Amino acid sequence: MTEEHDEENLIEQVAGAWRPPVRDALRYHPAWHDLDAAGRQQAFDLAKTLRTVESALDPDGLSTTARAVLAKVEGR
Repeated sequence: MTEEHDEENLIEQVAGAWRPPVRDALRYHPAWHDLDAAGRQQAFDLAKTLRTVESALDPDGLSTTARAVLAKVEGR
């Protein structure tokens, strides 16, 4: 695997909505720490795009992140 391919994988992981489960804490994806500043910016830009698409496809207009936050608030 090339360094470029490794970085693309890290960016995809960071941009996704999944985070390791942690009780009552905010947590970055572990791959966040493996990216440089440019990679983090790319992940942020991709995440914004993904959340916009997710919201557009959701019947309630919510992104995956919004659904996860609501579930946590509601105790699910």
